[in-house]
Amino acid sequence: MFGRLLNILNDSAPALDPLASDERELALAALLVRLARSDGDYDDEEKVRIDRVLAARNGLSTHEATELRHHAEEVESGAPDTVRFTRALKDKVAYEDRTGVIEALWDVALADGVRDAHEESLIRLASKLLGVNDVDSALARQRVEARRN
Repeated sequence: MFGRLLNILNDSAPALDPLASDERELALAALLVRLARSDGDYDDEEKVRIDRVLAARNGLSTHEATELRHHAEEVESGAPDTVRFTRALKDKVAYEDRTGVIEALWDVALADGVRDAHEESLIRLASKLLGVNDVDSALARQRVEARRN
């Protein structure tokens, strides 16, 4: 599975076969890891938040979510750009679920309570690449902020 995802992410042509659910979630997990690493400070708080997001989205145990994050860290390290992850998600995920991806990104970005410019920039890029409009992206951020207060 991971080899297939790496081939999809590294292939310049779009994948013809739809991604299996577990591969979509691996692409999401790798995107979350990329976001958490974007400010140069990938800390335990962000790792725990990624694990929680993955567990909640997929009905995983804490251990399973941590394993998925570990695999995603490997995938993220080997992928040259963010476009690979968003392309793996955009055409395979309904719009409502793509806004959920943006919400997940905001959840991780705000894990430390700070809105970092690098993280915000990556979320704006991911929103654009996923075809999520500015209003829905802002609403996703507001939902996350409301849950945190």
